Amino acid sequence: MKFKDYQISTKLKQELDRLALVKPTDIQFKSIRHILEGEDVFAVAYTGTGKTAAFVIPILELIQRRGKKEKGVQAIVLVPTRELALQISGVFDEIGRGLWVRTVCIHGGVDQEGQKELLDQGAQVVVTTPGRMFDLVAQGTLSLKQVKHLVLDEADLMLDMGFRKDVEDLVKKLPARRQNLFFSATINKKIKSFAYQIVRDAIRIQLSPKNPVAKTIDHAVAFIEMDDKRFFLENILKEYEESRFLVFVRTKVRAERVVKAMERVHVETRFLHGGLDQKERLEILDAFRENRIRVLITTDVAARGIDIPNVEYVINYDLPEYPENYVHRVGRTGRGKQRGQALSFCAESELELLEEIEDYTGEEIVRYELDKQSYREILFDSEEDGDDWQKLLRDANKEDGTEENW
Repeated sequence: MKFKDYQISTKLKQELDRLALVKPTDIQFKSIRHILEGEDVFAVAYTGTGKTAAFVIPILELIQRRGKKEKGVQAIVLVPTRELALQISGVFDEIGRGLWVRTVCIHGGVDQEGQKELLDQGAQVVVTTPGRMFDLVAQGTLSLKQVKHLVLDEADLMLDMGFRKDVEDLVKKLPARRQNLFFSATINKKIKSFAYQIVRDAIRIQLSPKNPVAKTIDHAVAFIEMDDKRFFLENILKEYEESRFLVFVRTKVRAERVVKAMERVHVETRFLHGGLDQKERLEILDAFRENRIRVLITTDVAARGIDIPNVEYVINYDLPEYPENYVHRVGRTGRGKQRGQALSFCAESELELLEEIEDYTGEEIVRYELDKQSYREILFDSEEDGDDWQKLLRDANKEDGTEENW
């Protein structure tokens, strides 16, 4: 079935055709018809499956059908992070470019006045994070009285970030007669319980395969001691100097340290983490999307929900503390029909994390084998200043069990 066969307006079909969206993905095919029929949906779909358009397309259509006589905000899309709010708002704007439906994105980290002005001008869709939404509702700037669609996207992350009570409070403020759409990348008992507090007689859709890592991603792990990781990162970035890399580390301090380490060997990188102000974070993400930044060192702030096209390689400089974040991290590459590659650096102290990831995915991750000679050569090929070759040799032979905080 193609989009041209759906019972949606000619104008919306033209917009989809303009974007070269011809055939729905699996999550779109299984969701759109039910949403158009007004049913609640509880969908579990791994990253990169096109779930944003799965609710954007039918919501735009349903609002259009009601016509301009319907006043007020008709759809609330609640998400856990500012970056995701901006991205989803952008999808509504892009697919609905030629339609009269207007979308406003509201989130914290920026001045409220500009957002209030946008709401005053009228909007049918609001994409929002919880904190700022409640601020504007309390001030009387945002009315929820006409809401007919509630979308919770990345609901598992919303739960992890402690937003359950916020969602429950929101539901109490919404009209009882509404459609509820619940989208999550992962599923467990806690998420099920959360979902069934919100959806009613929902259509359940689950696309998560036994191994939730997309088939378009080739991923492997290399066993590298903590002190040596910067040398191996340098080696990869110089070997593939025309490619784009997203490099994940565990903390913002480590992100900044890795950037400085790459500077010492003349590799230009930027870091992204939650400690930056919102404007700077958005500028960095835009620069990376537009290929003005080739290598981005980031914490998990960029692991979930953010669509960055044409990322060829993901490097897990540190293994994530939560195994589901491994899936989200590597899912930043291999988007849609494109193939991607991901490589994880695993130190001895991270072996337990690796086991948890493999238990979660249900498969052993491919081992990237490095013999002692190749390992040693990568250390000595580094351009890092200093002549502490004895320490490097000790590290290469794994005789020194100490670890530096890299």
